[in-house]
Amino acid sequence: MTIDLILGTAGHIDHGKTSLIRALTGVDTDRLPEEKKRGITIELGFAELVVGPYRLGIVDVPGHERFVRNMLAGATGMDLAMLVVAADDSVNRQTREHLDILRMLDLPAGVLVITKCDLVEPGWTDLVEEEIRELVEGTFLQDAPLVRTSAAQGEGIEQLKEVLQQQAAQAAQVRSHSRGPFRMAIDRCFTIAGHGTVVTGSVGSGRAAVGDELVVEPGGIAVRVRGIHNHDRPVEEIRRGQRAAINLAGIHHEQVRRGHELASPGHLRPARCLTVKLDLLADAVRPLKNRSRLRLHLGTAEMMATVRLLDRDTLAPGQTGFAQMLLRYQVAATWNQPFVVRTESPVVTIGGGRVVDPDARLLKRPSALDLEYLKRRATGDSRERTEAALYFADLNDFPLESLACTAGVSDAAAAIDQLKSERVLREVPLTATHVFRIHQARLEQLADRIAERMAKLHETHPLRSVLDRQLVLQPFARTVPLPVLHEAIRELKKREKVRETPRGLSLVGHAPKLSQNETRLLEWICQRYREAELQVPRVAELKNEVSKNQQSIPQLVAIAVADGDLVELADDLVIHRQTLRQIQQRLRDELAGSQGLTLSQIREVLGTTRKYAVPLCEYLDSTGFTRREGDLRFLAANENGDS
Repeated sequence: MTIDLILGTAGHIDHGKTSLIRALTGVDTDRLPEEKKRGITIELGFAELVVGPYRLGIVDVPGHERFVRNMLAGATGMDLAMLVVAADDSVNRQTREHLDILRMLDLPAGVLVITKCDLVEPGWTDLVEEEIRELVEGTFLQDAPLVRTSAAQGEGIEQLKEVLQQQAAQAAQVRSHSRGPFRMAIDRCFTIAGHGTVVTGSVGSGRAAVGDELVVEPGGIAVRVRGIHNHDRPVEEIRRGQRAAINLAGIHHEQVRRGHELASPGHLRPARCLTVKLDLLADAVRPLKNRSRLRLHLGTAEMMATVRLLDRDTLAPGQTGFAQMLLRYQVAATWNQPFVVRTESPVVTIGGGRVVDPDARLLKRPSALDLEYLKRRATGDSRERTEAALYFADLNDFPLESLACTAGVSDAAAAIDQLKSERVLREVPLTATHVFRIHQARLEQLADRIAERMAKLHETHPLRSVLDRQLVLQPFARTVPLPVLHEAIRELKKREKVRETPRGLSLVGHAPKLSQNETRLLEWICQRYREAELQVPRVAELKNEVSKNQQSIPQLVAIAVADGDLVELADDLVIHRQTLRQIQQRLRDELAGSQGLTLSQIREVLGTTRKYAVPLCEYLDSTGFTRREGDLRFLAANENGDS
């Protein structure tokens, strides 16, 4: 079985990378006239090398400092690297910068190569090797094999192939797989007469075949695969670890550029804000300040970004911290994707890191809990990452299919089931087929915000003992589904912070703030209803009976209802609780053992009019005191009264 991997070169300009590849493969990767004229690599070049069971797609990158951006585009998808140093020049500026970039990409394997050994004395080559070993100390290349070569004389080429096979085996243990959705970072786009748009890149995950439907991101442009080439050979399928040239239908070549991604539909979620774990190189010239502007290199994309440090004000050289990258344009990334950052001017590589949240929302003032969940997003435990992704979804819907991209979780259903069993995840039904998933901590935070609003409303309306439910939930209902808000209310009730009645909501322990006059008026209202029995006055009538504080009457009546002195039968119709007890006792005696009473009979028993009897009977039905069957009412079998 052939295993495909991407091998990338790195090293200073004119250190013989292209000549080395030609000696290994027979392919001259300098294809542009300008490259041949000047004798340097400007754009990316490609070749193929088979060593044992491994087929290496080689990406030849430019070494000149002016073309580091091209080098970074070519570094995307590398599985192993070949750091090249010329014997007649030794370690140079771009050698160091290219090594820093490779370190940021966190490669599992690599090879050190000294070229042009035929141009120097053996003793000098020993010094160069010593300098290289000193340079790579503490990096992933510290124990990498080193091969001395001369492309002109063929020296060391066969040994290098053997070493590449060994290192490919090491890289394959970590990198080689074709599972997951298809994804390819586009490094070139052009058009061919009679065929249309062609894009090239290194396949980062999954596989694609002729006829497949894919999308170009950002933009979500739907395309169809018309044809595929792998190193100038037509193939029916391309997979992870291979170089591909893909002919696309459904898109004009001017709509695509380096930095775009070709992927399975729904896999990528382009965003303008990334949460990252950022490493500043130990030899960075100066600390990184909050709100600095940097050049972000992610995949094959390059763009300016404003860095917001989340857990400190300044990141010192050699330090690691969490940050958010605020971008002018959308970029498509996935969880744990490596990136490199360079200064705005002069352009120097200063660090890099890993994407923690590729579809992040702005964290203005991250709390201690936010930072704790950021650490969980960066962990290797899929359960922890799933919980953290759910937490940062906040009050937004949480689609399971996004977990592969945003948290690197392949078995989303299993992770969700575990969080449900632990009661970390709450599911709130929105429709018969759709549930809203929310982290328990976010539900509690929402509940606390509702309680805070209720406290403010109680202060604004000191005479209201009960707050209108719609008024309480109004600011949240614009962005949060109503069933989720009701779940938050239930959370407050469970914590005994809120009391809910048919009339509305109130904070437990809240009492209306009444003046002496209002207190006396409240006592008068209760006495007035006690004496009225069933011939109760309406609120408007009460207003006409007093000369002061008329505007307070409705609120004082509501307070009496909330306190339990009065009972609300219907809108603008209340009776005293003592009167209700007397009515219930009288009806209990009349209904016991009877064949039921009609509304007219109940009205006669109580000596009242239909105006009061109808809402009274409906109230008794709703509270379970009576049971209605047709025109008759019976004493409920489990009647518990309302006294």
